[in-house]
Amino acid sequence: MFSEFVQEQALLFVALAVVIAMLAYSYLGDRLSGYKSVNTDEAIRLFNDDAYLLDVRTAAEFKDGFIGEANNVPVTDLSANMNKLPKDKEKPLLVYCLTGARSGRAASTLTKAGYTQVFNLAGGINAWKSAGLPIAKTKAKRNRKK
Repeated sequence: MFSEFVQEQALLFVALAVVIAMLAYSYLGDRLSGYKSVNTDEAIRLFNDDAYLLDVRTAAEFKDGFIGEANNVPVTDLSANMNKLPKDKEKPLLVYCLTGARSGRAASTLTKAGYTQVFNLAGGINAWKSAGLPIAKTKAKRNRKK
C-alpha cells in the first residue's frame, strides 16, 4: 500500500523528502559545522561579554558602518590574515557580514583553524539594524592606562 502511494504520488513524496532534509540540516547544520548561529539578543550578550567582533564584509561596506569596535577582515582575505585575530583560540568570536552568508563561511574557516567559540550573527548587520541597534561609523578611541 505504501509503495503504491509512493508510485502514484512520486512528486509529492520527493517534495516531502526534500523538506524533511532541509529541516534536518537547519537543525543539525550548526552542530556539524562547529559554530553557532545567534540572533541579535544573543549577539548583544556576546558583545557585552567582550567577544571579539569580526566583520568579514569588504572594506567599502565596513566604512558604511559596523558594530561596536569590530575588526574588519574581508572573508576573501581571512585565511591569509589569521595573525590579526586573537591568539587565544578559546576567546568568543562574533562574526558577521551583511546577511549572514559570508560570515557563515568565515565561521567555518575559523573553527577549522581551531577556534572553539565561534558565533555567526544570523541575518548579519541587516538584522542588527532591523533590531534598532546602534552602528558605528568611526572607531572609538579608548582611554588606555599606561
